[in-house]
Amino acid sequence: MLTVGQKIPEFSLTATVDTDPEKAFKPFSSKDLEGKWAVLFFWPKDFTFICPTEIVAYDKLHNDFADRDCLLLGASVDSEFVHLAWRKHKDDLANLKMPMLADVRRDLSNALGIISPAEGVTYRATFIIDNAGVIRHVSVNDLSVGRNPQETLRILDALQSDELCPCNWNKGEDTINVTSEMATL
Repeated sequence: MLTVGQKIPEFSLTATVDTDPEKAFKPFSSKDLEGKWAVLFFWPKDFTFICPTEIVAYDKLHNDFADRDCLLLGASVDSEFVHLAWRKHKDDLANLKMPMLADVRRDLSNALGIISPAEGVTYRATFIIDNAGVIRHVSVNDLSVGRNPQETLRILDALQSDELCPCNWNKGEDTINVTSEMATL
């Protein structure tokens, strides 16, 4: 599995961005990430139970990620057509602000190393990628456990602070100043 400090692989996928079939699909590639921070999260497959809870929770924070100049991207190994059908079928997904990437050939998922060998779908993997295309954070959950989008946002804040952030640090709180910490020893 790719991890912190490695570059996000080059990719070119189709994104589902709307429920109107005339404007539902758009190409999306690693070139669209150039110079931008991004959160890329994968779910196992569409039309399941835990996945929509995560997608909706991430999308509710879309503006918070955008305020941090961070693209929010969701992906699975389903096709763009399955994404479109799911968005039309599930009211909570109809008006998503983020693109749903279709990694049908599993090229990106395999390059990232996040395919479950037993199930053939992606784990619940989350990658925070900096504006130079470097992976700065990775978390991977088992298929049966949803993740916490608020925690992803907290980690993004810490990474973008470019400071030493203590446990449970939140944006606006004091960071660790090594010189003042050393002075108190």
